[in-house]
Amino acid sequence: MDVSSGYSDGQVAQFDVLGIPISAVRPSQVLSLIRAWSGDQIGRYVCFRDVASLMACRDDPDLVAVNRTATLVCPDGMPLVWLGRAKGMDIARTSGPDMFDVICSNSYGLKHYFYGGKPGVAERLAEKCQQRYPGIQIVGTECPPFRDLTAQEMEETRQRIERSGAHVIWVGISSPKQDRWMRDNVGGLTQTLLGVGAAFDFHAGEVRRAPVWMRRSGLEWAHRLWSEPRRLWRRYLVLAPMFVFLTVRDGLWLRKSRERTKPISSAPRVL
Repeated sequence: MDVSSGYSDGQVAQFDVLGIPISAVRPSQVLSLIRAWSGDQIGRYVCFRDVASLMACRDDPDLVAVNRTATLVCPDGMPLVWLGRAKGMDIARTSGPDMFDVICSNSYGLKHYFYGGKPGVAERLAEKCQQRYPGIQIVGTECPPFRDLTAQEMEETRQRIERSGAHVIWVGISSPKQDRWMRDNVGGLTQTLLGVGAAFDFHAGEVRRAPVWMRRSGLEWAHRLWSEPRRLWRRYLVLAPMFVFLTVRDGLWLRKSRERTKPISSAPRVL
């Protein structure tokens, strides 16, 4: 994989999908950006959107704002990739679990902090990563309580992360909770925060992921629905068809839809 490409002009192309700005990126480009950001002491956060999480966001003005404040909103789901390609954009699926593997296997000095998961998952993830990615530097793991943190607890968490010397904070709390957590804490941090949700469970071996051929063909949803029907039926049997209806109704598959670019050299610091 080419890991040298990036955005030399400090701009990233975006296209709007139901009010959410999706970044036209590829995994190699995101890796280049993560490396470049590791030395500038600016806090940023990156969201990963699939169809279900995008549909949840569009009905919540606060979550729309969370995505608009993010430095990147990566296309986790293949339908978003297909929409971008229909507009002639250079884009590929850039999912949280995939980017976890891409970045960890090409760390080259990056230091990692794992924040999230069920009790014990972050620690098991760290052990798996030490075996899978020789030389990886994991400088902290933390499993937050399920309840909301107090203001003092949040400040103590930020201090622990800062003291760790990490460059990349992997946030696996599930969406949309992790997206709000990144938005609320990025102003007190100097790292890049990536909200990767189920990546913790996948890479720790807690949950089995769909085969590669299903991921590439846009069928990973079927594997997840089969694995967890009670939890995921609404996501894939209600929200996904609604997404198709709305994108067709609004003409989002047409190449003439408006596009824009966003500066990514810095990010707003919000607390």
